[in-house]
Amino acid sequence: MPAPAEDENAAAVSPPPKGATRAAFVFIFITVLTDMLALGIMVPVLPKLIVEFEHGDVAQAAKVSGVFGFAWALMQFLASPVLGALSDRFGRRPVVLLSNLGLGVDYVLMALAPSLSWLFVGRVISGITAASYPTASAYIADVTPPEKRAASFGMLGAAFGLGFIVGPAVGGVLGGIDLRLPFWVAAALSLANTLYGAFILPESLPLDKRAAFSLKKANPIGAISMLMRDRVILGLAAATFLYSIAHESLPSMFVLYTDFRYHFSERMVGVSLAIVGVCSTVVAAGLVGPSVKRFGERSTLALGLLAGAVGFGIYAAAPSTVPFLCGMPFVALWGLAGPSMQSLMSRTAGAEEQGKLQGAVSSLRGITGMMGPLLFTQGFAFFVRPAAPLFLPGFPYWLASGLVVMSLLLAMVAARSAARSDRTS
Repeated sequence: MPAPAEDENAAAVSPPPKGATRAAFVFIFITVLTDMLALGIMVPVLPKLIVEFEHGDVAQAAKVSGVFGFAWALMQFLASPVLGALSDRFGRRPVVLLSNLGLGVDYVLMALAPSLSWLFVGRVISGITAASYPTASAYIADVTPPEKRAASFGMLGAAFGLGFIVGPAVGGVLGGIDLRLPFWVAAALSLANTLYGAFILPESLPLDKRAAFSLKKANPIGAISMLMRDRVILGLAAATFLYSIAHESLPSMFVLYTDFRYHFSERMVGVSLAIVGVCSTVVAAGLVGPSVKRFGERSTLALGLLAGAVGFGIYAAAPSTVPFLCGMPFVALWGLAGPSMQSLMSRTAGAEEQGKLQGAVSSLRGITGMMGPLLFTQGFAFFVRPAAPLFLPGFPYWLASGLVVMSLLLAMVAARSAARSDRTS
């Protein structure tokens, strides 16, 4: 039920005019970009800092890194619906700005961390404050007409890709100077973005569209229950769940897999990840909008998922480096699926529920972030061990390909039901 309006603030929260909408979208794009850039900057240095705290014990540092990763994903799972529900009650602007501020302060804490325990606390806080992506997505849904949402979500995907292309490279250079320096730079980016948004970002959610806050909506189980309220959203949510598990095969297995099977050097790993990032950014920024305009969301979604299944299959079967690299364009085209899926799901919720919806979807991804790395790494270890019943190093990517095929089947059934519902309404 919508919260009562407050007359004295009504003018401040009326929908932004057209010019302001463009400026607001640019800010949201920059917010996601700087968040991903800041996270990417830490990728090459955080494990090394953990090794330093563990006095050079790499094996112990690897275990600690796993705990850190699990804790970060757990915080995403718990915090995403809370921030989404808060944005439905108080508006998108304060949640986005406070998340940016919290992230900046947290990076300062991590830069100053005197012990591993303090670094862990910083990582936990980072998992909470970095959960602003659902609110950014809800903002896009607020200010973008339904037929243009897929392209806008695609631009957010491009910000993700660009941040992870540039971030690790910058972090590697800065970390070569001092392991703490990347954290200071990440803090500066987040705090500068907070100041920028304080002057630029208008509120996107009018008071009459806001929903009352409740713990039932804000807890992840209650939020996820929203995804079970009808067949269409349940089907799309299940497809998203499988799609997101498959995605975890990339960050958790890419380095291990290419080293074990193709003997990639650190340089080759960096080059190949850069290729993936560039291709994914091109797809997200340049192909999602035209594809949706020409073929529609449903066909674009199917094309993206089909390309992903083929790409992962090539990864799994490739006997050498060159065939493996040929799978990268297909995996990049998989990026057509996410924005189309997100756009279709956003149509199932009203303006007062967009934050809750995006928070619930992000909680699903938090679950996959905890499950996926264990699933792929343990499966890989099982099939490459000396006593394995079948030597199958490509198992992680065969599994990812199968998950994407299942996601495709579920998504097509749900999208067909949505189209039938639209025709009869």
